[in-house]
Amino acid sequence: MSGSSRLRAVFMGSPDFAVPSLEAVARTCELVLAVTQPDKPAGRGRKLLPPAVKEAAQRLGVPVSQPVKVRDGTLAAQLQALEPDVIVVTAYGRILPRPILEVPRHGCINVHASLLPRWRGAAPIQRAVLAGDRETGVAIMQMEEGLDTGPVFREARTPIEPEETSGELFLRLATLGGDLLAAFLGEFPEVPPPTPQDPSLATLAPMLRKEEGVVDWTWSSGHVIDHVRGMDPWPAAVTGREGLFIKLYRAGPSSLARPDGARPGEVLAVDRAGLHVACGEGVVRIAEVQAAGAKRMPAQAFAAGKPFKRGEGFSAPPRAETE
Repeated sequence: MSGSSRLRAVFMGSPDFAVPSLEAVARTCELVLAVTQPDKPAGRGRKLLPPAVKEAAQRLGVPVSQPVKVRDGTLAAQLQALEPDVIVVTAYGRILPRPILEVPRHGCINVHASLLPRWRGAAPIQRAVLAGDRETGVAIMQMEEGLDTGPVFREARTPIEPEETSGELFLRLATLGGDLLAAFLGEFPEVPPPTPQDPSLATLAPMLRKEEGVVDWTWSSGHVIDHVRGMDPWPAAVTGREGLFIKLYRAGPSSLARPDGARPGEVLAVDRAGLHVACGEGVVRIAEVQAAGAKRMPAQAFAAGKPFKRGEGFSAPPRAETE
């Protein structure tokens, strides 16, 4: 679209994942407002930090609104006054009520980081990796009041690499979503009608909890690998050693066979590839670790500081550290 034919749009989003979508809207539409979450305290100093979308919108010269509430009618009235043709939502972080969904002439569309109806909810990227999915993608859907239940206009698929982390996949899907959205908005609203989702195929992707990071070494090696990948970067897969809290990173299949009699969590060998740890079934390789109060480091360097003796390994982490 060009000139007066450009859609008048509002964008709603918050984290880094939403920035490529914001930029796509700015390129293809007349972007009149970016709505994002309020600044939040972070770090030990609890300094207020702006959402990534706020910073990106300011660089683009787009007005920003950061409402504390979305259901009191104030935001709906603000949006109504702008008379948008469309509202584009990407990882805004709140469910929008009907008065907002009904504001734009062509409705609200959402960029979601999964192949709907699989992984509806707040953490679709992490849940896909944790489940060992081989493929994921992004979907553009027409928004409804339900949680990611709306019909889907189009999607883009991509494989999940065997040792790819949630953080790495996050970056790829953010770019993929921005590219898909730009192409879509270049044709919208003259596009084929969206396809309803099959609710019988729906799975939920709730937000991760810190306590979910704990590794159970009785799992199979494949399950442990997916767990370490899925929990990276937050909250990180965690285990314990002699009362210490240990975070685990960069897991993959080990070249070692699991010997008879090995106990789950036992470190079988240490080499340049990392720690080779027995699981309930198979052996996993852990390439990087981070002990409480220390920096992330190669697992071999970690073990050199206090070598594992024969039969030693990992156990449950201190409970307080996972709460």
